[in-house]
Amino acid sequence: MHNLSKWLLGLVDLWHSIKDRNLRWRRDNQAELAQLRQQRILAEKALETELKKHSVQLEHEIALLKTRHDAELLMYKTRCKQDIKDYQHYLDSLDQLKKSIQNSYTHLPESVALTIHHHAKHLLHSMWEAEDYEQKIQYEMQLIQFMTAVHEDARLYLEDANTGNLPESTLKLMRKN
Repeated sequence: MHNLSKWLLGLVDLWHSIKDRNLRWRRDNQAELAQLRQQRILAEKALETELKKHSVQLEHEIALLKTRHDAELLMYKTRCKQDIKDYQHYLDSLDQLKKSIQNSYTHLPESVALTIHHHAKHLLHSMWEAEDYEQKIQYEMQLIQFMTAVHEDARLYLEDANTGNLPESTLKLMRKN
């Protein structure tokens, strides 16, 4: 039993020795520990300040992007409204073209005037829906050429300069396209 008590005493002494060493180390390094704690607190505050600053910058950038997006959306909506107006003007013009054909060629069946009108509408739709700018210009030129031919045929027919009973130039362009 004596060995057991010696062993326990040795263990308690070891434990006290370790605690004493730890206590001495803390006492000797207390200034450094306090300084490290202070530096950690300052670093955390600096980080917090930097994060707040960065957050404010991000909020500002988001506000700018939102403003720019809203302006672009408004411009796009305005452009779309104008495109719709322009498209409606084109359709109105094509309706006038159909009436002009019907008035000029009263002997033609209505289906011929409607076919010419339909062809012009098809050219308009193709022009309007073309994604490629060059292709859009090509369709636009075809539409202009087609409408010019229809008006010229109607004018010649009304002046009795056209020897045929059909709008030949118009029909020729329809076959070509």
